[in-house]
Amino acid sequence: MRDKLIVGNWKMNGGLATNARLLDRLASEWRGDGKRALAVCVPTPYLAQAQSALTGSMVAWGAQDVSEHAAGAYTGDVAAAMVAEFGCRYALVGHSERRRLHGESDAVVAAKARAALVAGLTPIACVGETLEQRERGETEAVVARQVDAVIAAVEPETARTVIAYEPVWAIGTGRTASPAQAQEVHAVLRARLAAAHAKDVCILYGGSVKASNAAALFAMPDVDGALVGGASLDADEFLLIGRA
Repeated sequence: MRDKLIVGNWKMNGGLATNARLLDRLASEWRGDGKRALAVCVPTPYLAQAQSALTGSMVAWGAQDVSEHAAGAYTGDVAAAMVAEFGCRYALVGHSERRRLHGESDAVVAAKARAALVAGLTPIACVGETLEQRERGETEAVVARQVDAVIAAVEPETARTVIAYEPVWAIGTGRTASPAQAQEVHAVLRARLAAAHAKDVCILYGGSVKASNAAALFAMPDVDGALVGGASLDADEFLLIGRA
Protein backbone atom coordinates (compact mmCIF):
# COMPACT_ATOMS: atom_id res chain seq x y z
CA MET A 1 0.00 0.00 0.00
CA ARG A 2 1.27 3.46 -0.87
CA ASP A 3 1.96 5.85 2.00
CA LYS A 4 -0.17 8.97 2.35
CA LEU A 5 1.21 12.47 1.67
CA ILE A 6 -0.58 15.62 2.84
CA VAL A 7 0.83 18.89 1.46
CA GLY A 8 -0.28 22.36 2.47
CA ASN A 9 -0.24 25.12 -0.13
CA TRP A 10 -0.28 28.50 1.59
CA LYS A 11 -0.64 30.33 -1.74
CA MET A 12 0.11 34.08 -1.34
CA ASN A 13 -0.62 34.17 2.36
CA GLY A 14 1.44 34.51 5.51
CA GLY A 15 3.53 36.83 7.60
CA LEU A 16 6.54 36.27 9.83
CA ALA A 17 4.58 36.26 13.09
CA THR A 18 1.64 34.15 11.91
CA ASN A 19 3.99 31.78 10.09
CA ALA A 20 6.02 31.24 13.25
CA ARG A 21 2.94 30.21 15.23
CA LEU A 22 1.74 27.84 12.52
CA LEU A 23 5.12 26.26 11.81
CA ASP A 24 5.87 25.80 15.51
CA ARG A 25 2.56 24.00 16.00
CA LEU A 26 3.22 21.68 13.09
CA ALA A 27 6.80 20.97 14.12
CA SER A 28 5.86 20.18 17.72
CA GLU A 29 2.62 18.28 17.16
CA TRP A 30 3.05 16.28 13.96
CA ARG A 31 4.43 12.84 14.62
CA GLY A 32 2.92 10.78 11.82
CA ASP A 33 2.86 7.02 11.98
CA GLY A 34 5.45 6.01 9.40
CA LYS A 35 2.71 5.64 6.80
CA ARG A 36 1.91 9.28 6.15
CA ALA A 37 3.96 12.42 5.65
CA LEU A 38 3.16 16.10 6.10
CA ALA A 39 4.64 19.02 4.17
CA VAL A 40 3.99 22.71 3.54
CA CYS A 41 4.70 24.69 0.37
CA VAL A 42 5.26 28.29 1.42
CA PRO A 43 5.82 31.58 -0.45
CA THR A 44 9.45 31.93 -1.56
CA PRO A 45 10.31 34.75 0.91
CA TYR A 46 9.44 32.42 3.80
CA LEU A 47 11.52 29.40 2.75
CA ALA A 48 14.31 30.32 5.15
CA GLN A 49 11.79 30.65 7.98
CA ALA A 50 10.28 27.26 7.15
CA GLN A 51 13.74 25.70 7.01
CA SER A 52 14.63 27.14 10.41
CA ALA A 53 11.37 26.13 12.07
CA LEU A 54 10.99 22.66 10.56
CA THR A 55 14.55 21.31 10.42
CA GLY A 56 14.72 18.33 12.73
CA SER A 57 10.94 17.87 12.73
CA MET A 58 8.86 15.34 10.80
CA VAL A 59 7.36 18.07 8.58
CA ALA A 60 8.90 18.72 5.16
CA TRP A 61 8.70 21.96 3.21
CA GLY A 62 8.72 23.10 -0.39
CA ALA A 63 8.23 25.90 -2.89
CA GLN A 64 5.03 26.87 -4.70
CA ASP A 65 6.70 27.22 -8.10
CA VAL A 66 10.07 27.08 -9.84
CA SER A 67 11.32 28.40 -13.15
CA GLU A 68 11.86 26.09 -16.08
CA HIS A 69 15.19 27.88 -16.55
CA ALA A 70 18.34 27.12 -14.56
CA ALA A 71 19.64 30.71 -14.57
CA GLY A 72 19.69 33.86 -16.66
CA ALA A 73 17.84 37.07 -17.45
CA TYR A 74 14.46 36.07 -16.02
CA THR A 75 13.69 38.84 -13.56
CA GLY A 76 11.36 37.73 -10.81
CA ASP A 77 11.70 34.02 -11.52
CA VAL A 78 13.26 31.63 -9.02
CA ALA A 79 15.37 28.69 -10.12
CA ALA A 80 14.81 25.22 -8.70
CA ALA A 81 18.43 25.07 -7.54
CA MET A 82 17.86 28.25 -5.53
CA VAL A 83 14.95 26.88 -3.53
CA ALA A 84 16.79 23.58 -3.10
CA GLU A 85 19.43 25.48 -1.13
CA PHE A 86 16.78 26.12 1.51
CA GLY A 87 16.36 22.41 2.14
CA CYS A 88 13.14 22.06 0.17
CA ARG A 89 11.94 18.57 -0.61
CA TYR A 90 9.04 19.54 -2.88
CA ALA A 91 8.10 22.08 -5.52
CA LEU A 92 4.60 22.63 -6.85
CA VAL A 93 4.40 23.05 -10.63
CA GLY A 94 1.40 23.72 -12.82
CA HIS A 95 -1.07 24.75 -10.14
CA SER A 96 -4.30 25.79 -11.84
CA GLU A 97 -3.78 29.37 -10.68
CA ARG A 98 -0.42 29.44 -12.45
CA ARG A 99 -1.99 27.99 -15.59
CA ARG A 100 -4.93 30.40 -15.52
CA LEU A 101 -3.38 33.62 -14.24
CA HIS A 102 0.07 33.28 -15.80
CA GLY A 103 -0.79 31.39 -18.96
CA GLU A 104 1.43 28.42 -18.24
CA SER A 105 1.05 25.76 -20.92
CA ASP A 106 1.40 22.00 -20.52
CA ALA A 107 4.87 22.31 -22.07
CA VAL A 108 5.98 24.95 -19.55
CA VAL A 109 4.62 22.94 -16.63
CA ALA A 110 6.40 19.84 -17.87
CA ALA A 111 9.67 21.76 -18.23
CA LYS A 112 9.30 23.04 -14.67
CA ALA A 113 8.79 19.49 -13.41
CA ARG A 114 11.98 18.46 -15.16
CA ALA A 115 13.89 21.44 -13.72
CA ALA A 116 12.75 20.49 -10.22
CA LEU A 117 13.99 16.93 -10.66
CA VAL A 118 17.36 18.11 -11.96
CA ALA A 119 17.74 20.24 -8.81
CA GLY A 120 17.00 17.24 -6.58
CA LEU A 121 13.46 18.29 -5.70
CA THR A 122 10.31 16.22 -5.96
CA PRO A 123 7.91 18.02 -8.30
CA ILE A 124 4.24 17.95 -7.40
CA ALA A 125 2.71 18.38 -10.84
CA CYS A 126 -0.88 19.63 -10.77
CA VAL A 127 -3.52 18.64 -13.31
CA GLY A 128 -7.25 19.24 -13.50
CA GLU A 129 -10.21 20.31 -15.57
CA THR A 130 -12.43 23.39 -15.47
CA LEU A 131 -16.18 23.17 -14.82
CA GLU A 132 -16.85 23.79 -18.52
CA GLN A 133 -14.54 20.96 -19.53
CA ARG A 134 -16.19 18.59 -17.06
CA GLU A 135 -19.65 19.49 -18.31
CA ARG A 136 -18.53 18.80 -21.89
CA GLY A 137 -17.29 15.36 -20.83
CA GLU A 138 -13.65 16.27 -21.43
CA THR A 139 -12.23 15.50 -17.98
CA GLU A 140 -10.35 12.35 -18.95
CA ALA A 141 -8.89 13.87 -22.09
CA VAL A 142 -7.74 17.02 -20.28
CA VAL A 143 -6.01 15.33 -17.35
CA ALA A 144 -4.49 12.67 -19.64
CA ARG A 145 -3.02 15.38 -21.86
CA GLN A 146 -1.63 17.26 -18.89
CA VAL A 147 -0.06 14.26 -17.17
CA ASP A 148 1.31 12.85 -20.43
CA ALA A 149 3.20 16.10 -20.99
CA VAL A 150 4.86 15.77 -17.60
CA ILE A 151 5.67 12.09 -18.14
CA ALA A 152 7.27 12.84 -21.50
CA ALA A 153 9.47 15.53 -19.94
CA VAL A 154 10.67 13.55 -16.92
CA GLU A 155 11.02 10.00 -18.23
CA PRO A 156 12.70 7.76 -17.20
CA GLU A 157 12.37 9.39 -13.77
CA THR A 158 8.58 9.53 -13.62
CA ALA A 159 8.63 7.48 -10.42
CA ARG A 160 10.33 10.41 -8.63
CA THR A 161 7.35 12.71 -9.17
CA VAL A 162 4.06 13.35 -7.38
CA ILE A 163 0.85 14.16 -9.25
CA ALA A 164 -1.95 16.27 -7.78
CA TYR A 165 -5.43 16.16 -9.29
CA GLU A 166 -7.20 19.41 -8.54
CA PRO A 167 -10.48 19.97 -10.36
CA VAL A 168 -10.40 23.71 -11.06
CA TRP A 169 -14.09 24.01 -10.20
CA ALA A 170 -13.40 22.79 -6.65
CA ILE A 171 -10.47 25.06 -5.73
CA GLY A 172 -11.40 27.67 -3.16
CA THR A 173 -15.09 27.32 -4.00
CA GLY A 174 -16.19 25.13 -1.13
CA ARG A 175 -17.20 22.52 -3.69
CA THR A 176 -15.39 19.21 -3.50
CA ALA A 177 -15.35 16.32 -5.92
CA SER A 178 -17.09 13.37 -4.33
CA PRO A 179 -14.80 10.51 -3.33
CA ALA A 180 -16.16 8.54 -6.29
CA GLN A 181 -15.49 11.42 -8.71
CA ALA A 182 -11.96 11.81 -7.37
CA GLN A 183 -11.30 8.08 -7.61
CA GLU A 184 -12.54 7.99 -11.20
CA VAL A 185 -10.00 10.58 -12.31
CA HIS A 186 -7.22 9.18 -10.14
CA ALA A 187 -7.74 5.80 -11.79
CA VAL A 188 -7.22 7.43 -15.20
CA LEU A 189 -4.02 9.05 -13.96
CA ARG A 190 -2.83 5.78 -12.41
CA ALA A 191 -3.27 4.03 -15.74
CA ARG A 192 -1.21 6.66 -17.57
CA LEU A 193 1.51 6.40 -14.93
CA ALA A 194 1.46 2.60 -15.05
CA ALA A 195 2.05 2.75 -18.79
CA ALA A 196 5.18 4.78 -17.97
CA HIS A 197 6.31 2.12 -15.45
CA ALA A 198 5.46 4.40 -12.53
CA LYS A 199 2.25 2.92 -11.16
CA ASP A 200 3.23 3.64 -7.55
CA VAL A 201 3.57 7.40 -7.97
CA CYS A 202 1.69 9.24 -5.23
CA ILE A 203 -1.47 10.92 -6.57
CA LEU A 204 -2.94 13.63 -4.35
CA TYR A 205 -6.41 15.16 -4.47
CA GLY A 206 -6.71 18.93 -4.17
CA GLY A 207 -9.84 21.05 -4.05
CA SER A 208 -11.51 22.32 -0.86
CA VAL A 209 -10.11 19.48 1.25
CA LYS A 210 -11.20 19.75 4.87
CA ALA A 211 -11.02 17.59 7.98
CA SER A 212 -14.68 16.72 7.42
CA ASN A 213 -14.13 15.15 3.98
CA ALA A 214 -10.51 13.97 4.14
CA ALA A 215 -11.14 10.48 5.52
CA ALA A 216 -13.68 9.64 2.82
CA LEU A 217 -11.32 10.85 0.10
CA PHE A 218 -8.34 8.97 1.57
CA ALA A 219 -10.38 5.76 1.64
CA MET A 220 -10.39 5.65 -2.17
CA PRO A 221 -7.84 3.16 -3.53
CA ASP A 222 -6.05 5.63 -5.80
CA VAL A 223 -6.18 8.73 -3.57
CA ASP A 224 -2.80 8.86 -1.84
CA GLY A 225 -3.25 12.08 0.09
CA ALA A 226 -4.16 15.71 -0.43
CA LEU A 227 -2.97 19.07 -1.64
CA VAL A 228 -4.60 21.38 0.90
CA GLY A 229 -5.18 25.09 0.29
CA GLY A 230 -6.93 27.36 2.76
CA ALA A 231 -7.28 24.70 5.44
CA SER A 232 -3.48 24.40 5.66
CA LEU A 233 -3.34 27.89 7.19
CA ASP A 234 -5.20 26.60 10.27
CA ALA A 235 -2.95 24.35 12.34
CA ASP A 236 -5.83 22.50 14.00
CA GLU A 237 -7.59 21.80 10.71
CA PHE A 238 -4.41 20.85 8.86
CA LEU A 239 -3.31 18.44 11.56
CA LEU A 240 -6.75 16.84 11.58
CA ILE A 241 -6.53 16.34 7.82
CA GLY A 242 -3.11 14.78 8.23
CA ARG A 243 -4.47 12.34 10.79
CA ALA A 244 -7.70 11.54 8.91
